[in-house]
Amino acid sequence: MTPVVILGSLAAIASTVSFAPQAIKIIRTRETKDISLGMYAITVIGFALWCAYGVLLRQWPLIASNSICLLLSGFILVMKLLSPRAKKTVADAVTPKT
Repeated sequence: MTPVVILGSLAAIASTVSFAPQAIKIIRTRETKDISLGMYAITVIGFALWCAYGVLLRQWPLIASNSICLLLSGFILVMKLLSPRAKKTVADAVTPKT
């Protein structure tokens, strides 16, 4: 692996993983009041555009990493938009039963 590929891979992993803590916190707390709607709307649009760009270039690393980021940031955006009752329903559905 070349240094450029290693750098790109590390950047993709860091970007992808960065949304997981926020998504997990929302699932646990069912709270999104402190999350910026505008920021997540722009972020979701950005990741959708990066995915389209990757598809046009046929570059699977761009497609894969940005698709995962799109799913995670999209989840956070949807949770922000949902009513408290719907938020609880979704969080309960994705929380493992113990």
